[in-house]
Amino acid sequence: MPHENTTPHETGSPASAAGRWTVGGDLPVNRMGFGAMRLPGRTWEGPAGDPEAAVAVLRRAVELGVDHIDTAAFYFYKDLSANAFIRQALHPYPDDLVIATKVGPDRSPDHDWLDAAGPAKLKADVHRNLRQLGVDRLDLVYLRFLSQDGPGEGRFEALAELREEGLIRHLGVSNATAAQLAEAQAIAPVAAVQNRYSPVSRDAEADALVELCARQNIAFVPFFPLGGAGAPHIAALRRVADRHGASPAQVGLAWSLSVSPAVLAIPGTSSPAHLEENVAAAALTLDTEDLAALAAA
Repeated sequence: MPHENTTPHETGSPASAAGRWTVGGDLPVNRMGFGAMRLPGRTWEGPAGDPEAAVAVLRRAVELGVDHIDTAAFYFYKDLSANAFIRQALHPYPDDLVIATKVGPDRSPDHDWLDAAGPAKLKADVHRNLRQLGVDRLDLVYLRFLSQDGPGEGRFEALAELREEGLIRHLGVSNATAAQLAEAQAIAPVAAVQNRYSPVSRDAEADALVELCARQNIAFVPFFPLGGAGAPHIAALRRVADRHGASPAQVGLAWSLSVSPAVLAIPGTSSPAHLEENVAAAALTLDTEDLAALAAA
């Protein structure tokens, strides 16, 4: 359905083919973006990524029209860091580039996941992102919830304080329920929600949250757009892909973009060829027969 927040992009870049969304009312981005999680390592446990390839992928993404990059300080493997790659590849940043990061969980130098952060740790992590990215203000910062910890106990308030100080432009929530979103909104405006969502990872509650975000002009940014382990072996997905001469991964991304104009895609990769394939999915249009087949699967 049409939405007042979605506009065409005059450049005609590959990433603009799915249209535009204005995050928080003042940050227009192409709906096809890029996620930096896989740049330091293929998984949390490695193997290590290729630094030259990481820099090349980031620069090529921007050339293709990507103007929304998603990252986090806890995206690292040993001494390789997604934030460091972004700074090396793109700083000084293009004026229209939106960099989103997230805080909440963290990892030790040995890669162990730590407990949910309290207000002081959250503020420290925001400053760590500022230093690593080399910026004075972060465009978008998500508070990522672990299980049911939510925005309470001063956690979202801590980020709202940094927003008031001018260190953060917009706030988001990640891994959030509708109730947690409402709880956060009672503290400060929420510009984006980042949750797991894909053709193989959805339910009525998730669908309702996407619709709620669209009604409230909140961007919905799915992570793991194919379930988190590459393109799943689903017959219907393969049939739709074959019909369009596309890959299952491209169909999964096109499906996400078709669900709502509020959806922004952030597929990640460390491969230049895979990047080109992902961005090309912005131009893939699924018809009602395709969508019905995927819904049935």
